[in-house]
Amino acid sequence: MHSEAPPLVRIAEIERAEIPATGETGFAIRESDAAGSAFALVPPDICVCEACLADTRDSANRRFDYPFTNCTNCGPRYSIILDIPYDRPMTTMAEFAMCADCRHEYEDPESRRFHAQPNACPVCGPRLILNVPGQPRAPLSAREILTRVADLLREGRIVAWKGLGGYQLACDATQPAAVEELRRRKRRSEKPFAVMAGDADFAAALCFLSPAEREALVSRERPIVLLRRRPESPLAEGVSPGNPATGVMLPCTPMHDLLFRILRERWGREAALIMTSGNISEEPIVIENAEAEERLADIADAFAHHNRRIHTRVDDSVVRVVLGETMLLRRARGYAPQPVFLGRGEAEVLACGAQQKNTLCLTRAGFALPSQHLGDLENFETLRFFEETLERMSRLFHVHPTAVAHDLHPGYLSTQFALRMEGLRRIPVQHHHAHIASCMAEHRLQGRVIGVAWDGTGLGTDQTIWGGEFLAADYLGFDRFARLRPVLLPGGDAGVREPWRIARSYLLDTLGSIPSGPPWDQMAALERLRVMDAMLRRRVNAIPTSSAGRLFDAVASLIGLRHNVSFEGQAAMMLEAAAQEFSPATAPPYDFTFAEPDRPDAAGEADFRPMIRRILEDLARGDSRPRIAARFHATLVAAIAAVCRRMRADLGLDRVCLSGGCFQNALLLQGCVKTLHGEGFEVFTHHEVPANDGGISLGQAAIACEILAADPS
Repeated sequence: MHSEAPPLVRIAEIERAEIPATGETGFAIRESDAAGSAFALVPPDICVCEACLADTRDSANRRFDYPFTNCTNCGPRYSIILDIPYDRPMTTMAEFAMCADCRHEYEDPESRRFHAQPNACPVCGPRLILNVPGQPRAPLSAREILTRVADLLREGRIVAWKGLGGYQLACDATQPAAVEELRRRKRRSEKPFAVMAGDADFAAALCFLSPAEREALVSRERPIVLLRRRPESPLAEGVSPGNPATGVMLPCTPMHDLLFRILRERWGREAALIMTSGNISEEPIVIENAEAEERLADIADAFAHHNRRIHTRVDDSVVRVVLGETMLLRRARGYAPQPVFLGRGEAEVLACGAQQKNTLCLTRAGFALPSQHLGDLENFETLRFFEETLERMSRLFHVHPTAVAHDLHPGYLSTQFALRMEGLRRIPVQHHHAHIASCMAEHRLQGRVIGVAWDGTGLGTDQTIWGGEFLAADYLGFDRFARLRPVLLPGGDAGVREPWRIARSYLLDTLGSIPSGPPWDQMAALERLRVMDAMLRRRVNAIPTSSAGRLFDAVASLIGLRHNVSFEGQAAMMLEAAAQEFSPATAPPYDFTFAEPDRPDAAGEADFRPMIRRILEDLARGDSRPRIAARFHATLVAAIAAVCRRMRADLGLDRVCLSGGCFQNALLLQGCVKTLHGEGFEVFTHHEVPANDGGISLGQAAIACEILAADPS
């Protein structure tokens, strides 16, 4: 089973039992019995395999140039399944009757298309459809349609393209005017776009590519991989403005592969295309043909549709390679809905996740079933996507929750949804406890651990905003051993969009006053600065926060990298990018202190005021931003290690779980892992779900299952 498993098999466990012989002499796969399949795991969508690609590239093969070629080793799964058992009638492929040749393959045990549910060919399967508004429609072959698409892209046009789990918006990534026009139409001012390259060799010409990054790029999941762009890269600056990293992916379907083959023929060179989600910013990805022509009408110049229905929308996954390991930043196509085995009993739970980067999670038969990335729950469309996904996953996995887990924050739409559910036991879970539990669940850890949960914001049990936490935690609870010294966050969410606000808060906390004159009077308009400074001094509309994410924002603003952001995490990304320009070996940490708690029920405090003072001195002396940024990262690593040593000495714990959005930062993560390993700690990080809020629902589910096991009532 292990040594000869087919490519897509993932063995959770093997059980052995002796059963009586039946006397049968043959082998057959019979029709599924729906009554006996009340629970089954569903495979994710997987990129086209090499054998199927060879079929589509062989002019003598009946699937030559066929964009929907697949077999049992590849192709659509999760995006087309309506219900289990996973048989063709229970998929959107039921609308296509197999021809005699496909039926023969489907029934032949010697064929790799034996019981391949999406099996199809040009005679009987889905077809491409091209619509260029203002031009007559005509029946065209797949090659003719994609040739028209290639020519439109060369002209600088934008094409809406129906992919595996939803529409993508494509344009030539080497044409600055086309990229800027896509930004204008999509209302996406600075957030980076993902790029698709035809193969890994050309990806290596665009960006630096380590062996581990190449492995992630060509993996069967075909995620977007964050890579460092080469200085000589032909990509337009507007692809990822002000950011040295670019998300790159390879073709994941025969349709993408055929397009890139045609692009080489028509353009006479390798192509790089922006392939970004087919939506207006912050809305779910579009999946229906008519919906695409309506909602994307002001963005796309042409539409490359097909007539295979997408049942479940699934965006592209995003990963980053740190210390040779693949780390998920967005878990979607290729990964969802792969389960995480909890082994926490039979409880059926719904966990509603967080507000940003939302996922939901269901549990059944000891498995946690995290959904695909759903997005930020900030509008009706995304909330509807959440409800749609819950309804479909509940039906698909036959889950009937008896409890619902949710965040403490009453303003989260996920929390409000949970509180509206009737007849279910409600289990509130603190945000950072959920972060640590998600990391524990991935690694099936039992007992207490040191949990370092660093992120942007999460409501604490004291009704303040947490985000730089050191917890002694297990599934049933936690003690807050330490935190970052709190500062005031003026204006709430506005402080997240305008890092200069939190920068001034750190100045006031460190110096006792806010300095005047350049550069401090140039962070924003003078009148706004006066109002903000008064808010801080009088503590009006200013909430205390221990957020590590806001510390990143503050330092990015203090050294002049970014005073305002257009997307979440932008300032921190720029700070990390600046630090990467400087050798860590020559960037010693700044000073920091640790304040013991003043009462038994209080937390200790990591105090970075000494660091802020030294940063201000270095700025006055003319030190470079990269050196200051590198020393800042080194200081955070040193502080985390110091607090973990205290926790080991005081509590006897030596297992550390690192979780929260700050640990998407490669410098912080690899610095912590190396340092803590060097000091004898066992260190656990995320691989199956993101460290960011995309992993919160898994942590909520694991905690809820443990609580139900301890107290079933």
